[in-house]
Amino acid sequence: MADPALAEFRAERGSVGRFLSAQACSSIGALALTTVLGKLVFDLTRSEFALGMLGLVEFLPSLLLVLLTGTLADRLDRRRMASVALVAEAVAAAMLAWYASTDPTSATPIFLMVLLFGTARAFAAPAVRSMTADLVPHANLPWLTVRYSGTWQVSAIVGPVLGGFLYVIHPWVPFAVVTVLFLASSVAIRTVRYARHVTEHHAVTALAEPLDAMEPSELEAFGDEESDGGSAGNRLHEALEGYRFIRREPVLLGAITLDLVAVLFGGAIALLPAIAEERLGVGAIGLGWLRAAIGIGAALMTLFLAIRPIRRHIGVTLLVAVGIFGVGTVVLGTTTSFAVAFVALAIAAAADAISVFIRATLVPLLTPDEMRGRVLAMEMVLIGGSNELGAFESGVTGAIFGPAIAVVIGGVASVATAFGWWFGFPALRRQDRFPRTDPAETEGSPTG
Repeated sequence: MADPALAEFRAERGSVGRFLSAQACSSIGALALTTVLGKLVFDLTRSEFALGMLGLVEFLPSLLLVLLTGTLADRLDRRRMASVALVAEAVAAAMLAWYASTDPTSATPIFLMVLLFGTARAFAAPAVRSMTADLVPHANLPWLTVRYSGTWQVSAIVGPVLGGFLYVIHPWVPFAVVTVLFLASSVAIRTVRYARHVTEHHAVTALAEPLDAMEPSELEAFGDEESDGGSAGNRLHEALEGYRFIRREPVLLGAITLDLVAVLFGGAIALLPAIAEERLGVGAIGLGWLRAAIGIGAALMTLFLAIRPIRRHIGVTLLVAVGIFGVGTVVLGTTTSFAVAFVALAIAAAADAISVFIRATLVPLLTPDEMRGRVLAMEMVLIGGSNELGAFESGVTGAIFGPAIAVVIGGVASVATAFGWWFGFPALRRQDRFPRTDPAETEGSPTG
């Protein structure tokens, strides 16, 4: 007879592998798309402000839909929600491929298509982010987080380089490839299975049967029953619970707002097309390698974290990492050397990888399972918003002062943020270990 424990172990390992494969396809596609979008818009407009507007347009749907997307990520099967959203992302990428093939002269239609992409991303992100804690026991979440981050970092190398090389062939080619990647991710994400603690939790608390066994019609009926049972005011109160929970938890509030403010002023990546061409004298391929430097630095740090994960002094480590990120950004803004810019981006990205690893592990573990979608949707708006609004801020300051000064200002502001949060959030600085994890259990993982 087959050993049930062995069968469960194999199922969990296979499910994590399929989840990471889906994440790889989605991240490679998104990063390739972002790289070539910046290049295409700058070629059409020659405007740093237009580069900043790209980020703002992509962010707006996440802000406007945050109360809906987070609640849906908690009510519906997150796999199906992510899958449908990824199909919508593929539609937006296909529209961009068609428009780029027409030898366009205006960037306005591109912004409309990016708005569609941002809307789809607003639904996909909280569902996918929430799933990491659904796939393994809580004690093994740091193990999965570093591999999840590593997948993203590898994608951050492959995506921009792939996009840059394909753009040289013809501007429509990278968008067509990205369409295929999004569709592949949509298929893969539907095959993921949840861990036992998730199905048991739903069986005990709210659902009549585990999510893995529920049909889409049953999930919709469950959502309808919940909606019929409460007033609009109650539903709004439920949707805002993620915000209230973040506000009540000083460590959570400090970690999220630290990244929010630091990245808001450190959005130098948005200006890379202008920096690459005007200061460093490189084209699409050079721009792709600059974007890849971010992935290389982050991937090396993630590999180090996989071998020697952070278990102690996580608050201090987070604050120091944000400070180093700011220093790397300042160096990027002051150099005219491609090699120095490459290294500065790699160092800043390595520091950012530490920040991402700590926050991506800390937030789910501080959040109750039944509230995770709403909290992570709110986090996505705050952190994602800081990325996109940071891109807009960089575009505006770049248009006024030039890209180099804009990047330096952002880097200095990031360093100042880390310094200010050291004293402003003592609970974050004193946070020593990740909550809800037994140090003895995190030495290994069930998947080896």
